[in-house]
Amino acid sequence: MSFSDFSKAESIASLNSFLADKSYIQGTSATQADVSVYKAFQKEYPALTRWLNHIASFTEEFEQLPAGEVPASKEAPAAADDEDDVDLFGSDDDEVDEEAEKLKQQRLADYAAKKAAKGPKPAAKSMVSLDVKPWDDETDLEQMLANVKSIEVDGLVWGAHQWVPVGFGIKKLQINLVIEDDKVSLTDLQASIEEDEDHVQSTDVVAMSKI
Repeated sequence: MSFSDFSKAESIASLNSFLADKSYIQGTSATQADVSVYKAFQKEYPALTRWLNHIASFTEEFEQLPAGEVPASKEAPAAADDEDDVDLFGSDDDEVDEEAEKLKQQRLADYAAKKAAKGPKPAAKSMVSLDVKPWDDETDLEQMLANVKSIEVDGLVWGAHQWVPVGFGIKKLQINLVIEDDKVSLTDLQASIEEDEDHVQSTDVVAMSKI
């Protein structure tokens, strides 16, 4: 369907079909043609446009919204006479329904205030189990442990630890920790631990889970 053909469209269904494989009314980027159609649609269907824009603002909360009942569909009204058909390409000078616009802005403001009142989302955290391997059976394990736990980083909390035999009288340190994902890099943390070259041979992440 060409652009000239679409200018004769008479319904929302025609507009929807036309846009099925397109992102814009004409060409490959937004133009005044898109603005013209949007304004015409908004003027003819102010309540529907306001509702679509308002519900779109809840996109990030779709899964958390409470249950509700969808009202039973009503029979579609009979088609209007040709002279009453919707002109989706009305003049660019058409004014947006002021009441609908005010209501939309009020709803958006209420939503913004609601999100602000909730405060920031809790930080994403991970629980990690880390192996710290000493050089040999003569390594001072208690000093190695002290050196590891002396590392302080914002968003890092050290947890319980245990000594795990690996053979030939050597024991490795296995220690738990909790990190805030946005603040602590495990790679950087391991590098910091391995800087203790007198005690630490290497480190490995044994387990990791989100909390």
